[in-house]
Amino acid sequence: MRVIATNKKALFNYEILETYEAGVVLTGSEVKSIREGRVSLKESYAEIKDGEVFLVNCHISPYPAANIFNHEPKRRRKLLLHKREIKRLLGRTTEKGFTLVPTKLYLNDRGIVKVELALAKGKKSYQKREAIRERDREREMRAELKKWR
Repeated sequence: MRVIATNKKALFNYEILETYEAGVVLTGSEVKSIREGRVSLKESYAEIKDGEVFLVNCHISPYPAANIFNHEPKRRRKLLLHKREIKRLLGRTTEKGFTLVPTKLYLNDRGIVKVELALAKGKKSYQKREAIRERDREREMRAELKKWR
């Protein structure tokens, strides 16, 4: 498994409850661009419409060698999930505060592009501040331990 892109902002802004692996319907130029690492998951999310899941706002840069056959960088891309998973996600996302956020885009061991979707609940501002404090404490502790070695 080779991770291409991670959504660090999602891990900070949301509390991750469950994760799902989904395939992505892509064109050839999109796959080549992803393999070069020219993709951003910032501000992207997934939505369920008519029993299908779509990845919205994921930016995949145009592939320079594709010329006129290039793709639109921020088009909606269909995600491939089992029907029972889609039904479960539809039930959970209709509840207040829940959303679907992509956390990782990667190539699996067979070279197929996959996205890790997370069912997430938005954090409050005080929870974010606490996470920052905790991260700073951890950093200081590691620095102190390093000093004593």
